[in-house]
Amino acid sequence: MASLITLVRNKFLEVLRSVNPPGKWKILVVDEHSQRLLGSVLKQFDVLEENVTLIESISNYRDPQPSFEALYLLMPTSQNVDRIIKDFSGTVKQYAGAHLFFIEGLDEQLFQRLTSSSAEPYLRGLREVFLNFWATEAQVFSIQEPAMFFGLYSPPRSDTAFQAARLRAEEDLRFAAKMISNVCIAFNEFPFIRYYMPSHHPPLGSLKPHASTRPPPPPEASSRWRTNLARGAEARAYEAVESDHATKLLAFFVQDALEEHKKQNPDFGKYPPGSSEASRPRATLIITDRTMDMVAPFLHEFTYQAMVNDLLPIEDGSKYTYKFQSSVGAYEDKTATLSDSDTVWTEIRHMHMREAIDKLMGDFNKFLQENAVFKGEGAASLNDMKEMLASLPQYQEQREKFSLHLNMAQECMAIFERNKLPLVANVEQCCATGVTAEGKTPKHLVEEMVPLLDSREVVNMNKVRIVALYIQHRDGVPEEDRRRLYQHARLTLAEQDAVNAVVHMGVRINRTAADRDSKKKMKQKTHGDEYELSRYKPVLRAVLEEHVAGKLDNSLFPYVKEAPSAVPTPSSLRSPPPQPTSLRSQKPSWHRARSGVSQVEIRGRILVFVVGGTTFSELRECYQSSSALNRDIYLGSTHTITPRQFVDDLKALELGGVGSKALPNGLRERQGTRTFQEYYDEKYYTKDAPPPQRAAPASSRPTPRERERLEAPKMSPTNSLSSSVNSMTATQSGKDEKKKKRGGLFRF
Repeated sequence: MASLITLVRNKFLEVLRSVNPPGKWKILVVDEHSQRLLGSVLKQFDVLEENVTLIESISNYRDPQPSFEALYLLMPTSQNVDRIIKDFSGTVKQYAGAHLFFIEGLDEQLFQRLTSSSAEPYLRGLREVFLNFWATEAQVFSIQEPAMFFGLYSPPRSDTAFQAARLRAEEDLRFAAKMISNVCIAFNEFPFIRYYMPSHHPPLGSLKPHASTRPPPPPEASSRWRTNLARGAEARAYEAVESDHATKLLAFFVQDALEEHKKQNPDFGKYPPGSSEASRPRATLIITDRTMDMVAPFLHEFTYQAMVNDLLPIEDGSKYTYKFQSSVGAYEDKTATLSDSDTVWTEIRHMHMREAIDKLMGDFNKFLQENAVFKGEGAASLNDMKEMLASLPQYQEQREKFSLHLNMAQECMAIFERNKLPLVANVEQCCATGVTAEGKTPKHLVEEMVPLLDSREVVNMNKVRIVALYIQHRDGVPEEDRRRLYQHARLTLAEQDAVNAVVHMGVRINRTAADRDSKKKMKQKTHGDEYELSRYKPVLRAVLEEHVAGKLDNSLFPYVKEAPSAVPTPSSLRSPPPQPTSLRSQKPSWHRARSGVSQVEIRGRILVFVVGGTTFSELRECYQSSSALNRDIYLGSTHTITPRQFVDDLKALELGGVGSKALPNGLRERQGTRTFQEYYDEKYYTKDAPPPQRAAPASSRPTPRERERLEAPKMSPTNSLSSSVNSMTATQSGKDEKKKKRGGLFRF
């Protein structure tokens, strides 16, 4: 199965290797966003290895380098196009030539502006690479837009704000659609598209039906027609607002983006006959959102990755600072990055914490036995072993990895006991699954829950999660009961707001005696599990199982256009469909090493996108389902959330994000209409750095001390950098070239 990180990395390397100027060396010009995308998959050394002598920021002042050609890797903004034109407008040109690579599709008007400008004679080529997304794991991607949660689900503050809120939501969804289409283009997949259409609640937040956002009503005479087609476009448009969920709009925007790309690139989605990829079935893109499963974000999970991100202060899901014992025995703060390059992390991240600890200890003991220098020489002291590990870099690196994960596991287990998580998680699982560990209806749930809410040993964050899950378990509670729950838990007003805000996510919180149960077609199915505190499985798992089995309800997950069965496909282009294996009976095997010679298997792809944030438990299901269902499954989202982050966002949901981490100042008021390019330019706008200040002529005779200071030689990073680059010519020896190349000649 192809790693998404490897795919993106190889495509960036292909860009760098495709430019080979006569003088061998080239300059790479990036902007702030493209530099971060490039840096997420390539290190500085990797870039410099591709005959790149200098990396410059297009927003900084740059000395002219007329003897070098430049590779521009930029976002397709109006600002960047103007900067490129400016580079070749003066009497002294910035570079000898420009090879333009845009991270995604360039607007036609900007293309015309470029080709009709003074820069046109210097343009060596233009290409769009469609890599504007973040490959965070082998099977996970993100558009890193947590603020979109508020733009879609925050209720407009007044009746006059609905129209502006909807326009802003549609802009955000068009932008998300463009990034999702980039993933499809990177895979060369033109997928079938399905989307989640909830039946138990209307469109939410900024898409909630309102008089100001509806088209004009149809003529009264049209209501006598029985068929939807006969009633006319006016009637259909008027009623469509009732079903304009974020998932539906996003699905149609993605379809439009892919069809537009197909028009300009007829071979998109095709492979040469006879190639291994030609036998791959056409992929499916499933678009859902956070409202489909409002249980998963509140639950305590006890698989390794989900648990450490829930309980420990891990920044952005990847950076963790811990105490590391050096070779001399002293403790020092060390910041580690949790990524796919850490093999220990990738092997244990989806294991239950108990299994992860057992594997860590077993692998560490095995490592010591296999790498002990003192083999055959009898026993040695721990100090000798420490000195040996400290003196050997490869052992030191492995030792740090084991130390990191043992530290994280120990911290998690300490919090597990200190915060009474066994009792808390038991109540959560009963609320989430609706049954006890024995499979019976929980008759004493309130008696078990109230002491935890009263306890001062249970932190308020966990009480918020318990109350939110209990309200969902009961499908709403009377207002007086909810007030009593808040009193027992001693929740602050902000914490009460977080629980109340789930109503904006399609959850019913108030219930009267006359109310019936909500009819939710997609419900979590109970699975037998070895661990009592891990019985709940995210709804996404059931969606994937039913989709592969061909049993996913078409009214709940309709297709944007044709369904797979309606599209004739030559049998020679399809591999025989594999028999899906139920996750219920399949034991997880993602961490096992394959025996024998591995053969690349061409399997169908399923791309899933979750609007409003995905959980680490859903990431785990993505990996496990790939193995059990014999599919290559990739999961994307606006962002990845932890329970604490989700609760904090709910606190600010009704305020439009004010005070949140993602949007501290809240949603901005949108004035008037604008083109998508104007929206795009604003999102990726960067301020130009001021030009370097030059010394002003002295107006008076300097003092002896000032004269001494002025005459002293100054080391300017910019000047020394320019002289280093300008002195690098094709006649230099290979040794000198390599030395300068590895010098890290960055202008940042």
